[in-house]
Amino acid sequence: MTSSPAKTTSTVDLGPVDQIPVGEGRVFMVGRIPVAIFRDRDDNLFATQSLCPHKGGPLADGITGDGQLQCPLHSFKFELTTGNPIGNDCKSLKTYAVDVNGENNIEITIERPRRNVT
Repeated sequence: MTSSPAKTTSTVDLGPVDQIPVGEGRVFMVGRIPVAIFRDRDDNLFATQSLCPHKGGPLADGITGDGQLQCPLHSFKFELTTGNPIGNDCKSLKTYAVDVNGENNIEITIERPRRNVT
């Protein structure tokens, strides 16, 4: 029986929400992980991996609407909440928990494999 590696969870403050214009996305480095964060027209935030798994398109430059993201490179669509592909057989996007704290800053939660120290 194999066990999956233990994971650590960390929450990172990325600064003010206003640095992402409504209806757009931006890429942030969270440690070594590039993450695309989107702010929809209803002021909701979503966070996904930054590159499309199909051909590496820059997802932060994609079009968002109705809870969906369209890759700017080949127009593949994904659900922003789950990362699931819509109408294509591409792999799902990795998604991250994202929220706004009391100071109106973006907070993202990332799970990382825990390193075994021996």
